[in-house]
Amino acid sequence: MPAHYPFKNLCVYCGSNPGRQAIYAEAAITLGRSLAEHGIGLVYGGAKVGTMGLLADSALEHGGKVVGVIPEALVQKEVAHRGLNELHVTDSMQARKTRMAELADGFIALPGGLGTLEELFEVWTWAQLGFHNKPLGLLNVAAYYDPLYTFLQQAVAEQFIKPAHLKRLTMASEVPALLSQMATEQPPPVKKWLEQPQQL
Repeated sequence: MPAHYPFKNLCVYCGSNPGRQAIYAEAAITLGRSLAEHGIGLVYGGAKVGTMGLLADSALEHGGKVVGVIPEALVQKEVAHRGLNELHVTDSMQARKTRMAELADGFIALPGGLGTLEELFEVWTWAQLGFHNKPLGLLNVAAYYDPLYTFLQQAVAEQFIKPAHLKRLTMASEVPALLSQMATEQPPPVKKWLEQPQQL
């Protein structure tokens, strides 16, 4: 494990539910603690529920900086975490995702549902289009993402995804290994589809 990671802040996508197995909650707690211990700020969806809340509470408990970004509609449903260092309230889900990406130096997806997957695939698509060159990681707890990765390999074989784009996604089952791999990742050169892409 490197003594210093090249991330000021990492954005973590995770669930508003804790999942069926306790290991998912344990992974969120471990990641929160690890980010705090290495001085890496956490950027996340701003909720107090599910693995989102466990992740944020763990980072805060260990002295980490936690920034939440949440749309006004969810604040009104009283799921916003009120104990964060910063809470950014946006007027839409799209603005939320854009702000989270702007604040982060990389992205990690914990096991989660539709929202987690949608956020991961969107920020990964932005990397494919050349909007950013930040590392992306999957924390593959209890082999949760194995079927997804198998499907992605099929999409590469069928020539719907370029091999270089799949390589942008780092996957590991343990937090130290994932952070180390993301820290040393050298993004492969890929063609930027837009002449003047938005920078995130």
